[in-house]
Amino acid sequence: MSYIQGKEPKEKGCIFEAGSGKSSDKKNLLLYRDALTVVLLNRFPYANGHLLIAPSRHFSDINEVQNDESTALFGIMKKSVDILRKHLNSDGFNIGLNLGKVAGAGQPDHLHFHVVPRWEGDHNFMTVLDEVRTIPEHIENTFDRLLPDFQKLLYIKGDK
Repeated sequence: MSYIQGKEPKEKGCIFEAGSGKSSDKKNLLLYRDALTVVLLNRFPYANGHLLIAPSRHFSDINEVQNDESTALFGIMKKSVDILRKHLNSDGFNIGLNLGKVAGAGQPDHLHFHVVPRWEGDHNFMTVLDEVRTIPEHIENTFDRLLPDFQKLLYIKGDK
């Protein structure tokens, strides 16, 4: 509520660079970081488990994505969907990119994708009606459920 009422101080810097040097950081909702990609839980989600996936490198335009980053981003999106299905039993997903502030990018200076879990009969029409959001689980609990599987990805890759 303090954020909605404007009482929360504005974050300085880029959310995708917070916790830099760490592979995870609960304070910053950082679930995963490797040399090419970053996965965060969205602090202001449309649904439980709403992830933000970005390249580690700071840039804003899709035409700046390098081939290795493109491959890594798509790979971590696929793994993220698997993890969300496993822990949240999602029936489907909205996956998208808002390119530029006028397109709705809340962090327009750092390219990022949204992965939003969906369930049959969910109530996400509430946001469309009046910017109302209902989240069934506290974000820190969701973080704790998802983190172990994202950390396993680092060990599989050899990034510790």
